[in-house]
Amino acid sequence: MRSPTPSPPEDVPEVVPDEFDVIARLMRPLAAPEALDLMDDAAVIPSRPGFDLVVTKDAIVEGVHFLPGTPLDLVARKLLRVNLSDIAAKGAVPYGYLLACAWPDSIGWSGREAFAKGLAEDQAVFGLKLFGGDTVATPGPLIFSATLFGWVESGQMVKRSGAQAGDLVQVSGPIGDGYLGLQAARGQLEHLDAPLRAALIAHYQTPQPRLDIALAGAHAAADVSDGLLADAGHIASASGVAMEIALEAVPISTAGQAWVSEGDDRQARLGALAAGGDDYQIVATGPEPLPGFTVIGRVIAGEGVCVTLGGAPVFLSQTGYRHGNLG
Repeated sequence: MRSPTPSPPEDVPEVVPDEFDVIARLMRPLAAPEALDLMDDAAVIPSRPGFDLVVTKDAIVEGVHFLPGTPLDLVARKLLRVNLSDIAAKGAVPYGYLLACAWPDSIGWSGREAFAKGLAEDQAVFGLKLFGGDTVATPGPLIFSATLFGWVESGQMVKRSGAQAGDLVQVSGPIGDGYLGLQAARGQLEHLDAPLRAALIAHYQTPQPRLDIALAGAHAAADVSDGLLADAGHIASASGVAMEIALEAVPISTAGQAWVSEGDDRQARLGALAAGGDDYQIVATGPEPLPGFTVIGRVIAGEGVCVTLGGAPVFLSQTGYRHGNLG
């Protein structure tokens, strides 16, 4: 007589990890000596003669900055990279960071372990150190915040407020892949070749901060997070000037070119790429072209950003990212 087939076990939810166990087992291996082995409530950061300490802070929220279900190692890497992008736009070199995590009970040990793995990977890539932080419980959604520190030679930080009339407006690389990457991550853009979609998704989930770009000679700079037009506008506002940007001069990737060419609304599509956000390139101004940058316009007297196509002014209904739900 055959034994009855046992019923499959019911899914057992992971036990909610203890905060101090997470710190001891997952975060302590990432900590810098300055963090005092995460056994204290503060870190001690020594001064560096001849350098200024640059500080920036960005948070990312599930459903706003990353899609629900995104692997948490990729979320960790995006958290560091969006902050590193700000460091890059200041002409600084990364040093370390503080971390805050708001965890729902639904994220068990394996999810938190994956998050720490992503942090470790990018700490190694970018030479970062963890100085400490905080973890809290939340009913949701997932929220992560990082405060990044970097060093720049004294008085040499590139500000938003230095643009001057007559400067060239220039950008460090293709614009629009963040906008298209979000669509691809949602399962859209299926008409594009699979390798192009994969590259767009990778750009959206793990952008590449432009720490390889030198800003010597730049009068002003900002990273392109809210959208090229919006972030150029931030420079214009801080500097008390205006900008003219030619849409046809804005560099776009192979995937972007394919997407623009598939419709008869070229102006609207170029405008969408320039406004979409999540590119993490650098927009800068300076009297001469910067190595590795593409000139896309000029700084003039006045205020705001004037967008042109073929020399004629165009109106765009949206010029930058607005912090709402991803849907």
